Amino acid sequence: MAVGKRVAVFGLGGTIAMVASRGGGAVPALSPEQLLAAVPGLGDVDVSLEVVDFRQVPGASVTFEDVAALYEAIRGVDVDGVVVTQGTDTIEETSYLLDLAYDGDMPIVVTGAMRNPTLAGADGPANLLAAIQVAAGEEARGQGCLVVFADEIHAARRVRKTHSSSPGTFRSPNGGPLGYVVEGAARMLQRVERRAPVPFAEARSATVAVVTAMLGDEGVLLEGVEERVDGVVVAAFGAGHVPVSWVEPLVRLVARIPVVLASRTGAGSVLEHTYGFSGSEKDLRERGLVSAGFLDPLKARLLLRQLLGAGADDAAIREAFREAGR
Repeated sequence: MAVGKRVAVFGLGGTIAMVASRGGGAVPALSPEQLLAAVPGLGDVDVSLEVVDFRQVPGASVTFEDVAALYEAIRGVDVDGVVVTQGTDTIEETSYLLDLAYDGDMPIVVTGAMRNPTLAGADGPANLLAAIQVAAGEEARGQGCLVVFADEIHAARRVRKTHSSSPGTFRSPNGGPLGYVVEGAARMLQRVERRAPVPFAEARSATVAVVTAMLGDEGVLLEGVEERVDGVVVAAFGAGHVPVSWVEPLVRLVARIPVVLASRTGAGSVLEHTYGFSGSEKDLRERGLVSAGFLDPLKARLLLRQLLGAGADDAAIREAFREAGR
């Protein structure tokens, strides 16, 4: 790691900053300064820290407005790297939103904890130390927004929360981690290709719904949805399949609003032409649905929302998903 680096630490709350409340159960309470004071070995790292107590909310209550304000605050600091601590419930989404908008080389690293500081084996201090080490190093530069957890370095575009309570919850099913934190430094085994940024929309917000295909579902949630939202992501079976009863409602939807086809499986890409039955990926793409490729439904929703908010037309939406879903 290069010496004398400057890292800004933004605290948003979450489990990493929680303590037990009088009424029972953990609530956000600790400031970033308090979190840093509890990190063993931090004093041995040659990094100058700038601390920003940005929010104190659970991960489930982080909003689009919070992330947009965080992004603007990050753009306003003059440092070599940024660390964001927050609740794990929405890390896979907030990190991807930041990654979509960001086009700089400075590392932005998001981390958190699955066990709060009052529990045995609390993972927050180790995750925070590793995140700072990655943000201050040279190897993470040019990789956009990253998620560091359990000494693994994940690309925001790939990472998912895969377990409700395990400290090893964050995984990248499509490609694995980019690298690891080894003896206090980032060791990158692979790198991601940077893509054209999608800025946070300033003109207006857009509402995008995710509708999941399920056994025996007749598509009742699709009826009239175009009156309430600006776009829809279909979390389809397998490689991009829906019940035949969904086909006609989706055809009507596509005529009104953008509809993106993603897979609910958690890994792998929507296919293009392997299956040809009514409701297959080939059938739906020919009817106008936009393939999400390797993007999972949550990330597809975020990309579509940002594109619609920025006023993107159909051609721009399709091109953006072709690039992001590769």
